Amino acid sequence: MSKFFQALEQAERDRALQQGGAPQSVGPAVSPAPEIEIAEPLTPQPPPADSSDGVDDHLISLIAPSAFEAEQYRALRYTVEQFHKMRDLRIVAVSSPGVNDGKTTTAINLAGALAQAPDARVLLVDADLRRPSVARLLALGGSDGPGLVNAILDPSLTLEQVARARPPFNLSVIQAGHVPPSPYEVLKSPRLGELLEEARRRYDYIVVDAPPLCPVQDCRIIAHWVDGFLLVVTAHHTPRRLVEGALNVVERGKMLGFVFNGDDQPPSSFYSGYYGYYGGGPHGANGSPTGHGRARLNRAVTRVGQMLQRRRGSKR
Repeated sequence: MSKFFQALEQAERDRALQQGGAPQSVGPAVSPAPEIEIAEPLTPQPPPADSSDGVDDHLISLIAPSAFEAEQYRALRYTVEQFHKMRDLRIVAVSSPGVNDGKTTTAINLAGALAQAPDARVLLVDADLRRPSVARLLALGGSDGPGLVNAILDPSLTLEQVARARPPFNLSVIQAGHVPPSPYEVLKSPRLGELLEEARRRYDYIVVDAPPLCPVQDCRIIAHWVDGFLLVVTAHHTPRRLVEGALNVVERGKMLGFVFNGDDQPPSSFYSGYYGYYGGGPHGANGSPTGHGRARLNRAVTRVGQMLQRRRGSKR
């Protein structure tokens, strides 16, 4: 026996004598298993007070459906629902004469208002391939995933594969996908019509965030596949000549009406008090449920019904 093992045996006998026990045979030295500390579960941090899971706080119909501003989008929802009953309207494109009129915000809020009906199947499609922003505003995780462009260029991708649910909202979303070098050529593909027709069979309402009407020609292609257009106009901002130009792009029968965005005309004090009593209380002088003091948080005021009445009157 080597001196090394003799030393180990002697050390074991000495340890046993000190502890009052019998010496044990010496085997291979085994290190004790390290103690594993069980970490306490992390408490998830709540989302910011002015958002819902990262959703932009301008999307009022999703994050604060009881607010006064959300009620304006419900008025728009009611108009679309009436078209749905009268004309089986399902695919609505939301556009604007130019940029920065709030069409994307309006499209998402309209889809959110329609999705408040528990039995409604609602799909939101980002067809603005030049400046897509639906994925960012809705905080879609992994926004680099497949979208409308991918489904058009790759026929093996189905509508179901690119349509993503956006919990907790009763809403499915098709993001734009990778921005192509030539959006017009992509939208011109017959595959776009195939996807929208499949969506027509699967969903009750399809809201399309379309490109602006005047700067580019993309909407002339999209108009072939949608049932109607809503034109978003910023009050006291959008030039009249752009509005006239936009009306010439889409055939008259498909122009459903206008949405006046950012109207600074305050509601009557009686109506504000009425809504405050029945709608859960006022949200401050500027009507912002987030407390940020935004004047009319992109409030959409529809005049669609009034415009249609004037058109009917002009035909008589």
